[in-house]
Amino acid sequence: MLPPLLLLLLLLLLLLYLLPLLLLAASTLILLVFWLLLLCSCIYSQGDPSHSDVQPDLQLLGKTSVGGSRCNPAAAALLLSLCLGLPPLVDTCPPYCLCASDIISCSGHNLSVLPFDLPSYATRLDLSHNALTVLPADWIPQPFDRLSTLVLSRNSIGQIDTDAFTVTPHLLHLDLSSNCLTVLNSSVFTGLKELKELLLFGNQIVQINPGAFSDLHSLKRIYLSGNKLTDFPLGLYEEPGGPRNLTFLDLSSNRLSKVPVQTLLSLTPQGGIYLQENPLVCDCDLLALLEYWMWKQYRPMVDFKGEYPCRDNAGPGPNCSEQGVSDMPLETQTYQVEPGKWLWVPCMGLAKAPQEGLAVFWVTPMTVLNSSANDLSDHLIVLPNGTLEIRGAQLEDSGTYGCVAARGRYYDPSESLEVSVVVGNLSAASSSGLAHRSGAEHFNTAFTTLASCVISIILVLLYLYLTPCRCRESRGGASGGCGGRAIILCSDPREVESGQRRSNGKRVAFLEPQVEDSNIDGPKTPVINSGHVTTEGILKNGSRTVGQTLTDTAHVV
Repeated sequence: MLPPLLLLLLLLLLLLYLLPLLLLAASTLILLVFWLLLLCSCIYSQGDPSHSDVQPDLQLLGKTSVGGSRCNPAAAALLLSLCLGLPPLVDTCPPYCLCASDIISCSGHNLSVLPFDLPSYATRLDLSHNALTVLPADWIPQPFDRLSTLVLSRNSIGQIDTDAFTVTPHLLHLDLSSNCLTVLNSSVFTGLKELKELLLFGNQIVQINPGAFSDLHSLKRIYLSGNKLTDFPLGLYEEPGGPRNLTFLDLSSNRLSKVPVQTLLSLTPQGGIYLQENPLVCDCDLLALLEYWMWKQYRPMVDFKGEYPCRDNAGPGPNCSEQGVSDMPLETQTYQVEPGKWLWVPCMGLAKAPQEGLAVFWVTPMTVLNSSANDLSDHLIVLPNGTLEIRGAQLEDSGTYGCVAARGRYYDPSESLEVSVVVGNLSAASSSGLAHRSGAEHFNTAFTTLASCVISIILVLLYLYLTPCRCRESRGGASGGCGGRAIILCSDPREVESGQRRSNGKRVAFLEPQVEDSNIDGPKTPVINSGHVTTEGILKNGSRTVGQTLTDTAHVV
C-alpha cells in the first residue's frame, strides 16, 4: 500500500497532465454554447401589431421579423467567425436581399441607407423601390469590377456625389429613373467609360451643366423624357468628352419650346431623336424640319406623328405658304459642273423666293447650310431666294443635296426633295460609281468564266487522251463488234500499216456498221469496198501539225 504522501503526489501530476485538455474542452464548449445562443435566441414581442413592420435601421442591422420574433442566423455565424478570429470564407448574401447566382436584388425594403455588406461578385444589382436620397462616393467599400447593371430607380435620390461611379468601371446599364434629380453637375458620371444605356426619365431635371456627360464615350442610348428641360442638350453632341456614337435620345414630355433645326438636320442620319409632347412653337423652321422628317420616314416622326405640333392644318398660318409652293411632283435631278466652275441649284418645290426672315436649309454631304446665316467666304452658300450656290466646285462636292423648306404639305416618299451634283465628267463619274458599286459582280463574273474555261479544257483533254480503243480488229480479221458508226482512237503505232507515216499522236478512223448476211456459210460481204478509204486528219505532234492519210483495207473472211 502506497503512502498517503506519494498518492497525493500522483494525483497532482495527473491533474497537471489533464489540465490543458480540460481547459481546451471547456473553451470549445463555451464557444459552442455561445454560438447556439446567438443562433437560436430571439427577441419576442408582446404581440403588438406595431412591431410587425421592421424599421429600416433594424434591417440594416440584419434582423428580420418572423411571427413576432426577430433573429439573424447569418449574423450569428458571422459573429462566431469573428470571435474565433477567422475571416469569412465567402461573401454572404444580406438577409434583406435576394441573391440568385450573380444577381442581387434588394428592391422594395424601404432602405434609407445603402447596404455595406453586398457581395462583390454581382453582375446585376437592384436597389429600386427604396428610400435612398443620396448616392455618396463611398456607397460601397470595395470596387464592383464585375457589375454591369445597376438599378436605382424608384428612390428619392436628389444628389449624386462626384466619383460615385468610379467603383463600377465596367457598368453598361445605369437606371436612375423616377428619382428627384434636378441638376446634372459636371463630371457626375465620371468613370463610366463603358456605359451604353442611361435612364434618367421621370426626374425633375431642369439644368444640365457642361461636362455632365464627360467620360461617356460609349453611350448609345439616353432617356431624358418626363423632366423639366427647356433647352436642347447640345452638349451630348458637341462636347469633346461626350458620347461619340449616340444613336438614341428621348426628350419627350419636357418643356422645350424651340429646337436647333439646323443641328437636328445634321443629326438625322445618326439615329432617333424623340421630341413629341413638348410645347414646341410651330414656326416655319420647325414645319420644314417635320416635313423633311416625314418625307425621310424618320422613325420618331412616323411613330408619334399625332403628338407633334404643326399638324392638321394647325401650322403657323399662311406665312409659310406664301413662299410659292409648286404642286408638281418632284423628280430626282442631276446637275453637272466642271471643277473650278460655279453652279447654282434651285430649291425643289419652291416657285418663287421665300419671304424675308424665312429660312431655307440645304443638307449637303459635308454640312447643313442656312439661308439666314451665310459666310460669304465659303464656297457653298444659300442665296436669299433659296438657291444653293457652289463657288469653285471641287471633286469632293459631288454627292446628294437636299433642300429643306416649309412647303405646307407632306411629300410622298416616292417624290424627291434631293438632287445629285456631279463635279467633273458625268459619264466618267457614272462609270466610276458603277465600277465601285458592282466590283463584286465583276469579280464573280470573271471567276465563273475562268472556271468554265478550265472545266472545258479538262473535258477536251480527257476526251483526247483517255478515250479507249474498243473497236480494234481481231486477229482473225473479224471486226471488233462495233454495231454502228464509231470513232476509234488508237495510240498503238503497230496497228498502222508500215507504209503510213508514224507520229506520236492518236489516229482516228471511221468505220461503217457491218451487216450480217443471212447465209451463214456464204461469204460475208464487206461493208467497205475493196480499195482504199482515206481519212484526212490533223494531228498535233509537239508544236507542229502533220496532215496524214490513213489507208484501211477491208478484210473479207
